[in-house]
Amino acid sequence: MSTEATKSSATQPSATQPSASATPKSVKTVSGITVRLCGDSGDGMQLLGTQLTNTSALAGNDIATFPDFPAEIRAPKGTRAGVSGFQVQFASHEVHTPGDSLDALVAMNPAALVTNLADLVKGGLLIVNEDSFEDKDLKLAKLKVNPLDEPAMENYRLVKVSMTKLTKGAVAEFGLSVKEADRCKNFFAMGLVYWLYGRNIDSTLRFIHGKFADGKSVLANANEKALRAGWAYGETIEALGHSYNVEAAELKSGTYRNIIGNQAMAWGLLAAAQRSGKEIFYASYPITPASDILHELCKYKNFGVCTFQAEDEIAAVCSAIGASYGGQMAVTTSSGPGIALKTEAMGLAMMLELPLLVIDVQRGGPSTGLPTKTEQSDLLQVMFGRNGEAPLPVLAAQSPGDCFEIVQEAWMLATQLMLPVVVLSDGYIANGSEPWAIPDVSKMPPIVVTHPTENNNPDGAYMPYKRNELLARPWAIPGTEGLMHRVGGLEKEDGSGNISYDPDNHQKMVNIRAQKVANAAKLLPPQQVIGPQSGELLVLSWGGTYGACLTAVQQAQKEGISVALAHIRYLNPFPSNLGEILSRYEKVLIPELNMGQLRMLIRSRYLVDAVGYNKVKGKPFAVSELVEKITEMTKSANHKTAQSLAS
Repeated sequence: MSTEATKSSATQPSATQPSASATPKSVKTVSGITVRLCGDSGDGMQLLGTQLTNTSALAGNDIATFPDFPAEIRAPKGTRAGVSGFQVQFASHEVHTPGDSLDALVAMNPAALVTNLADLVKGGLLIVNEDSFEDKDLKLAKLKVNPLDEPAMENYRLVKVSMTKLTKGAVAEFGLSVKEADRCKNFFAMGLVYWLYGRNIDSTLRFIHGKFADGKSVLANANEKALRAGWAYGETIEALGHSYNVEAAELKSGTYRNIIGNQAMAWGLLAAAQRSGKEIFYASYPITPASDILHELCKYKNFGVCTFQAEDEIAAVCSAIGASYGGQMAVTTSSGPGIALKTEAMGLAMMLELPLLVIDVQRGGPSTGLPTKTEQSDLLQVMFGRNGEAPLPVLAAQSPGDCFEIVQEAWMLATQLMLPVVVLSDGYIANGSEPWAIPDVSKMPPIVVTHPTENNNPDGAYMPYKRNELLARPWAIPGTEGLMHRVGGLEKEDGSGNISYDPDNHQKMVNIRAQKVANAAKLLPPQQVIGPQSGELLVLSWGGTYGACLTAVQQAQKEGISVALAHIRYLNPFPSNLGEILSRYEKVLIPELNMGQLRMLIRSRYLVDAVGYNKVKGKPFAVSELVEKITEMTKSANHKTAQSLAS
């Protein structure tokens, strides 16, 4: 997506956009729109949202998305538990979150309406498929009365659309079954939304005819007809009044594309492999929300990627350790429940001192918990969830696009220090998307990896644990002449690697492994602060809370509040200058989607009386709630309020 991409609007349709004979309606220009599309998990809301996101990216808008779907593969139709939603904010300015409140809500059934209506602003646009509000639909949603008849509907711009009937009429000529015709209604809704926000339908037409190729032209033509019918309906219905135009955002110069977090993670692994001259061995057991990394990587066998869907989590991590021992770029992924099963083997990889990437895409817990919802509750697990003294470096992505960068940094650490590295993502980042500036590969320096070819001990046998200045041992490939050595989980004698039960040696080896992790701080950049470099309040954030915390801090700064943001990407070890930064502020606020895990670490490490702001609802922070907490904690805000009241 180029930043100079041509924009379309309702009054300036492209050559492939439908047109109507009705008098063109007015177009209202706005700086941004937040819309949520919701319905039954079989209604195609994720597809609709993805296509709206892609067309908005092509229009040059800055975007942020939040897909939300049930945990069940096919939840009971029409029930509240089965509601699937997709929220997208597209704007002519920089955005970092999918938005707090909704300007528009499209609800395909009663369950979708009642579970999402609270987020729609008063006076917001509410579009419903009135054909799905029959008595049986109300019963499935556990409603005694039709919510469309409630007085509360007067608070919104309610537009009732007979989407099911209109779609069936539009595709009648194609002779589809009732079920097939009904499935086209998401494209009717898509056409209506595209008209409403001046989106160009060209890319969606290409998608339709690509998806329904190879003898499925009837379905392709039917879905195109439904899409165009939805657009035409928007042009002719009086209830909508006008459409909206959102200008292109002024992004940094470059070529952009829309990217999803898990996709960016996969591409980052590819980039790391290419930069280090390695082939990827990716071993994983399917688990939400990490599985899409496997799905993406298996497409790239031409880059030497070997993907292995293991029979369980233990087999996945152990096979990855074997691949690392053999000299490959070894990666294993999971979410919290799977990390619990991998922990013993993670300790083994740490004991062997082999490079390995362990990616944890966090979700709601404990146990199976909330598989499709986001949370940040695995930090203490990956920090301490192994037997013995087994520290590992821990890095955390801050956004979908940052997933591309974080795994490359992690692989650099793993190879330079010869140890496993944990990378944290979460469901919000993994499934969310944003415009991503495609990097110049010619400016990406190599990750230098070396393997010894000669004995490093002229006086005797090869010393597999002889260390360099970072305390990293050599990565000797099995079968290299003269470099035979023993590996295993038993404690090793320093240097030789022979089994040792000597207490002083064990103390020494524990100290060495801990110091090696601490040495990671020498390879990482110092912590940066956004805003005043000292003052009343520092917001300390990590992971997927970055967008909400940054936006909240920026809004508070505009109100004259003395507040800054330090977002941590390196959680173990902490950045070398973090303690000094913390000392420059009167108060520290740590928002987390858990019960205070980073706060516990900060308090114990730096003896700072940090205040937590915690939420475990399976949803990301709203900017407004963070602004309220920042305001509550700052004197400058209270002083300003007092002055305002006095005047």
